[in-house]
Amino acid sequence: MTARDPSLPRAIRPRARGALSNEAGRFEPARHEAFDDGWHLPEDERLLRTEIRHERPRSALAYNRSPDLPFDRSVNPYRGCEHGCIYCFARPSHAWLNLSPGLDFETRLIARPGIGAVLNRELRAKGYKVAPIALGTNTDPYQPIEAQHRVMREVLEVLHAFRHPTAITTKGTLIGRDLDLLAPMAAQGLLRVGISITTLDPDLARRLEPRAPSPARRLQAIRTLSDAGIPVRTMVAPVIPGLTDHQIEPILEAVAGAGAVAASWIMLRLPLEVAPLFRAWVEHHHPDRAAKILARIRDIHGGRDYDPAFGRRMRGMGIWSDLIARRFQLATARHGLDRPQPRLRCDLFRPPPRIGDQLSLF
Repeated sequence: MTARDPSLPRAIRPRARGALSNEAGRFEPARHEAFDDGWHLPEDERLLRTEIRHERPRSALAYNRSPDLPFDRSVNPYRGCEHGCIYCFARPSHAWLNLSPGLDFETRLIARPGIGAVLNRELRAKGYKVAPIALGTNTDPYQPIEAQHRVMREVLEVLHAFRHPTAITTKGTLIGRDLDLLAPMAAQGLLRVGISITTLDPDLARRLEPRAPSPARRLQAIRTLSDAGIPVRTMVAPVIPGLTDHQIEPILEAVAGAGAVAASWIMLRLPLEVAPLFRAWVEHHHPDRAAKILARIRDIHGGRDYDPAFGRRMRGMGIWSDLIARRFQLATARHGLDRPQPRLRCDLFRPPPRIGDQLSLF
């Protein structure tokens, strides 16, 4: 393992983690590498543990103008994600914090308690115009640390009180804790949930997404939400050509049986530091197929690890991309997952009264 992890001290064991290294981010002026200094002294072996810091948020809403996204605003309760998905396109965002997109991204996390109060203030601004807010667009709001820190719960309580349209994307089964807020929002047409499933193979999932719930637990989460009247869309994401693309049809059959009402897919994306991290991962875990998988990825992205152009970055292009799209289209039609979903309602939005506010007569 040391040969594959030159950025880690020998005594550190990154058990149940996705990345195999902790290379410095793209903004760092220096690169650190552990080496044998010749002193044969015993070292205490220790696990690489999760560290959590707090950030006082100055703003809650983040806006985007991407033509590839169906929303223009989002809220991120956490920075970094303990799920440790090796393919996560959000890993490069950790470089802005002077942390590594590698193991730092999944072990040095930042919680943002107090973000609910900030969001409350922003939604009350006179110039605010309501539109759906997306949660889970960068890192998972229901990652394991949410059980203790409850920052996502803070955000949901505000959105529930304001009757604000909301879309949640997650792999976390902790979402079931919040049915008391989610079910009433869904009943009013204010909520949709997307559950991401990459593979049904538990062993592959454990390597790809080491601290995310198993595929079976995610299917159970779909059943739980569906039984509570919450519409669930399954995201087959990412589709990894040569590794998970053969599971598209079984995944769609399984989620339809669990109660999902819609499905979508996204091709594997490898921006910036994610590309070398994924290459190292696939060469380590699948040396027999690594060359084929990496070649197929480059075919889909025009000869590169990743094509960031709008309109192509989510789907890729060429024969393999077209084949996956066609297979997905046929399978969603077969299982009734291709029906258009009603828009989230924006007409119910109302800032709740505060202590001292004059109440309306109507």
